Amino acid sequence: MAERCDVTKRTIDYYTNLGLLKAERSPSNYRYYNYSSIERLNYIEECKADGMHLIDIKKRLLEKDAEEIDVLELRLKISGLEKDVSEVLAHLDKNDKTSLESIKKNLSHESLSLIQTLLVLLN
Repeated sequence: MAERCDVTKRTIDYYTNLGLLKAERSPSNYRYYNYSSIERLNYIEECKADGMHLIDIKKRLLEKDAEEIDVLELRLKISGLEKDVSEVLAHLDKNDKTSLESIKKNLSHESLSLIQTLLVLLN
């Protein structure tokens, strides 16, 4: 990775110790970095070239990580909503009122609101 990103191994160790880079460890305690670490290292080096201090770079990286977690949580929530809607639509197609009422009781507030909106739009 050092060679690929044109930095020294010592620089990578330093960034890893500061928490700027994350490494997996092998059974023999070697560090392994994935592709996102290469992108992250390139970002760090670009920020340094722009005159940023490492503490400011670390703050930016933490903000970026938090945004990625928020997006992942949103995607998971959307996936759950899609599953709920699909289940309800399947029972609507069968005109199965008993199962539909049972499903409605187990839906989240967001799913129920989404389904009600979809029903209004479909009618």
